[in-house]
Amino acid sequence: MGKAEFEKMVSFLREKNARFELLEHEPVFTSADAARVRGVQASMGVKAIVMKTASGGFVLACVPGDKKVNTKKLSNILGEKRVFLASPPEVLDLTGCEIGSVSPLCAIFGIKTLFDKSVFENEFVEFNVGLHTHSVRMPSSELKRVIAPQVQGFAK
Repeated sequence: MGKAEFEKMVSFLREKNARFELLEHEPVFTSADAARVRGVQASMGVKAIVMKTASGGFVLACVPGDKKVNTKKLSNILGEKRVFLASPPEVLDLTGCEIGSVSPLCAIFGIKTLFDKSVFENEFVEFNVGLHTHSVRMPSSELKRVIAPQVQGFAK
């Protein structure tokens, strides 16, 4: 699982002429593990978290690897009563990726995507691309350019 999504995301970056480096590493399942394996601070990582809204919709919330989603702030931004983590089967069904390998690039699959503004405080960012064994390193400005996400403040 995730191999086809990995190929689509890498192809998307190439089609957009994005500057990026593809990294292959041992399997990682948490932001802390990813930072350790990549040899960077957790804050440089981008966690892409699939959230479900009280009204039944989904949103991809992207925050630095050392932060969490403030669900109250995110709910207010979305105009929802509540947001909560999507279940592993929902994440897989929506993104084709297992939890821990979901990428901010899953936005290309039509998922409403929001980035916390602190993601772009780093010159470079790193994130998974659909597999636990592959990551991308790229300038944060490039990620912002290719995704064109809604940027708000909702990390804690």
